[in-house]
Amino acid sequence: MHRYRVDCDTVNASPAHTSPATCRYFVEGMDCADCARTVQSALGRLPGVRHALVNFTTQALELSLDEQLTTRAELEQRLRSLGYPPVLQSADSEAAPVSTTAPWYRTPRGRTVLTTGSLLLTGAVLALVYPPLAAWGFIAATLIGAWPLARKAWASTRLGEPFTINTLVSVAAIGAVIIGEAPEGALVVFFFAIGELLESVAAGRARASIQALAAPAPKTAFLSEDGRIREVPAESLLPGQLVQVRPGGRIPADGTIESGSANVDVSPVTGESVPVHKTRGDAILAGSISTDAVLDIRVDRPAKDSTIARIIHLVEEAESNKAPVARFIDRFSRAYTPAALLFAILIAIIPPLLFGADWGEWTYRGIAILLIACPCALVLSVPAAVTSGISAGARNGLLIKGGAALEAFGSVTTVAFDKTGTLTENWPLVTDVIALNASEQDVVRLAAATEAGSAHPLAKAVMDRAAGLKLPAAENARAIAGKAVTATINNRSYAVGSPRYASEHTRLPPQVEQHIGKLESVGKTVVVLLEETVPLGLLAIRDEPRQDAQAAISRLGKLGIRSVMLTGDNARTGSAIASSLGLTVHAELLPGDKLRLIRELGQTGPVAMVGDGINDAPALAQADVSIAMGSGSDVALETADAALLQERVTGVSDLVELSRATMRNIRQNVTFALGLKAVFLVTTLLGITGLWPAILSDTGATVIVTANALRLLNFRPQPVTYREQP
Repeated sequence: MHRYRVDCDTVNASPAHTSPATCRYFVEGMDCADCARTVQSALGRLPGVRHALVNFTTQALELSLDEQLTTRAELEQRLRSLGYPPVLQSADSEAAPVSTTAPWYRTPRGRTVLTTGSLLLTGAVLALVYPPLAAWGFIAATLIGAWPLARKAWASTRLGEPFTINTLVSVAAIGAVIIGEAPEGALVVFFFAIGELLESVAAGRARASIQALAAPAPKTAFLSEDGRIREVPAESLLPGQLVQVRPGGRIPADGTIESGSANVDVSPVTGESVPVHKTRGDAILAGSISTDAVLDIRVDRPAKDSTIARIIHLVEEAESNKAPVARFIDRFSRAYTPAALLFAILIAIIPPLLFGADWGEWTYRGIAILLIACPCALVLSVPAAVTSGISAGARNGLLIKGGAALEAFGSVTTVAFDKTGTLTENWPLVTDVIALNASEQDVVRLAAATEAGSAHPLAKAVMDRAAGLKLPAAENARAIAGKAVTATINNRSYAVGSPRYASEHTRLPPQVEQHIGKLESVGKTVVVLLEETVPLGLLAIRDEPRQDAQAAISRLGKLGIRSVMLTGDNARTGSAIASSLGLTVHAELLPGDKLRLIRELGQTGPVAMVGDGINDAPALAQADVSIAMGSGSDVALETADAALLQERVTGVSDLVELSRATMRNIRQNVTFALGLKAVFLVTTLLGITGLWPAILSDTGATVIVTANALRLLNFRPQPVTYREQP
């Protein structure tokens, strides 16, 4: 397990006043869903503790603590009393664990399994060799195995959580000893210890899957300074520094290529199997591999803020954003455990009291019911599947921001796509320049000067066309959302806008309208350059559809999902693109129009909105679930419910398929967990099975649920053939 240096981030540490501190812990032993729930419930009752987030997969705890109400020592003592010793981690520890996960047999649970198993075996041998001593071996195995459970149960009871799994098993094991069934009591604690150990192993597998995401990041880098190259630790790199990456070398930090071009293998980061050609000016991600050339890269972010580091952080945090089904299971299990305890008590006392049945027999059955009631497998069924699903998505370039989002994707009935940068390559080019009242060169030069401050993809196309031209200085640049960009040049007002915007400010001659219509009919976007109210020229821009866009629309159709394109572009251009891809289109939309349409589409079922994570923010926020295109951009990783790191539209259908696979897995898990309990409940009431089969039912369900959830780690998206037809 990981251990970290001690630190706690405080906003204000003056003696007079201490602001709430953000404390992050690694919690030993908190590696099951019930453990995490117990910790969160206990901390929730402490004054001064707020926003406590727990993640049993990573054994992480983060909270805000006001030490004027509860000191850190008191908080840590409470965790220790519950049997979960905390280790406070430093702010930079996410990238620097100082120890590795211990083998199972060196963990407390592993030692418990070995100890109780040895005593159980000793008792069995004594039963054959010298029966009078056998009972003591079984009693020792039961009490030693039940002691840590009873201690946790008592601590939880004192802290207001009396109905825990530990309580049920402790009462059952000790009750078995009292009624003279020590051998079965020993089997109970042994099988329960095995079940807990399996949960730990499962959490370790999921944790290892998350940690494997960090493997591509190199430990060293070749720093270029003053014409010299020297090797330095990658974690020491700072923004603005220049690093050299040799053929076959890994990129040490997120950056921008300063010189060189190469085919870059991005599969370690995004899962993309085909190398991508990168050249000067292109962004590049840490962990990618330059396959065939030397690259000089300007560092954009330090290693601890790299895309890989942020992905790991987001995946680790995802468990705290629970799916609705997980919240339901949590609420159900909270009521289920005390109800089961009451039911077991009634089973033990009603038949003897009312019908004169044998007290020993029905006490035995009541204890067995307690064990059947253990909700271990049920509580594990959802978080194990969700964690595996999120981890599998991250390994394949599908970054999902929590269980709620993962569940929502599977129920989507409509997917609304933005056009530019989503369904298209986001590499628009100026294909035609038509001069009206100025030369072609002046049209390009003035349009580029007006667009110089804009980050819109169409503006970039105009700027690329003006490369090499001397641009006049522009002032008072302003963007009118969805319509135009305006600026002042040499005391004259200029605008580069849509034909609709131009028509609102001047009357376009019929021949100009014809030019616009002809260009738009072949899928080109036309912008008009205006000087005051005089149209100086037209620029036609085309952004080609992504290669996999048609395959994505086809796959969504096969999944029963309707696809719609929402674009601010003109109707003729939108229709030309949409018809080639096989989806419906709503064109000439302002941001407010897209928001309205998302609301209308949502009346027939859940809607997913797919955009670039920068534009269309209202529509992305309004949709039931949102997806950002972008290879690790800050906005893509932070704003949407999911991000497609490969920038493939087929990632949308992959998300839906992963979500549905996860929800199937959850339904299977719940069925296994409850089904086995139902079977053993009936057989126990009929007197067919006893204590050890009862606890084995829960351990067996835990094994099935764990193995089934881990299958999701093998999820692989379908390959793209680019020939799929809608």
